[in-house]
Amino acid sequence: MVDITSQQNSHRTVRMQTILRILPFSSFHVPTPILFTNNVSQNNLRNASWRRISLLCSSRYPHTSNIKQFRSNWVVDPQTGEYSASIPSPTGIPSDPALAGYGVDQAHELAAHLAKIEPPIQRVYSSPFYRCIQTIAPTVASLNRDSANAEGKGVNVRLENGIGEWYGTARFDHPSPATPSLLSTLFPPKLIDTSYEPSIIPSTNGESIRSLHERCAYALHHLIEQSDREGVEAICICTHAASLIAIGRVLVGRMPESIEEEDFRPFTCGVSVFQRKDNTCSTTVEKWQGAGSQIPRVEWEGGSGVGGGWNMTVSGDCSFLSGGEERGWRFSGDESFHSNADKAAGLDAGSGLGVVIEGRKGSVAKSDSRL
Repeated sequence: MVDITSQQNSHRTVRMQTILRILPFSSFHVPTPILFTNNVSQNNLRNASWRRISLLCSSRYPHTSNIKQFRSNWVVDPQTGEYSASIPSPTGIPSDPALAGYGVDQAHELAAHLAKIEPPIQRVYSSPFYRCIQTIAPTVASLNRDSANAEGKGVNVRLENGIGEWYGTARFDHPSPATPSLLSTLFPPKLIDTSYEPSIIPSTNGESIRSLHERCAYALHHLIEQSDREGVEAICICTHAASLIAIGRVLVGRMPESIEEEDFRPFTCGVSVFQRKDNTCSTTVEKWQGAGSQIPRVEWEGGSGVGGGWNMTVSGDCSFLSGGEERGWRFSGDESFHSNADKAAGLDAGSGLGVVIEGRKGSVAKSDSRL
């Protein structure tokens, strides 16, 4: 989760928080939230661009003994492309599990933490996978209990496929998430904004690591541009570990020489904070033309970053979670089921393409956490 706090000199910053896969979990994971903030003058608030984003990540790890369960797991046969799950999914899609009890508890701890943010979150974007929506739902409920939020208007969830899961490349089709109309029947009324149109939809054949970064750059460009138009102060994004890392990189404008570098900390339900450097930057980007078309190019490398660039001020804060840092993740360099079939077979989908990182647990991870 990324969080941005207020600053002096009549300027407020934008905070981004990662909750779920900006929270990688163990056996059953919870997504990680990220918050972004912009430097906005109080006198120009009405015309200012949005100032904060929260990003959530989902887990993708197999069940292991002595490891807490955050969500139910699923496996994929890398030869046939057949997905299967140990527990039926609410959506009927094997790779779209619900959170386990521990993951639900973390989602409520996250909601309590995000409720303290100033200015309050005014827009919520989520990966369309069930566990991400389930992770951010308690936060949305908490925000809507605050009559002062968003000028008295309720907050709902905009489902954005552009910040969805990364599966790697494959010869077969990866599962797509459920439709907004179906998902809206599985959650409280009005939680999901069924009128929202996603900026881009990933290929069902998967993506290379480079393509993942380009897809996230395009999606973030769209979200930032939309938030600037709407004049909101803070937004929240719920996504997955690989997507969280890619989003962090395209925001700060840096692709490491080694794709395996641990430059961001996507622990389960952790919080990262990004502060916008320049909210006056305006870049014209072509519109995505639909399935099978190229991802429009967004310039972000070399330190430029999407939407004027961002500074990360907090990385993977888990101090508000009773379990501390749990089940982080990083890229391993593998990106294909073709070349990694033996390793991926029988594993929770995606775990064969990354490395699980253990963090500081419980009271060891406790520290002062400022919003």
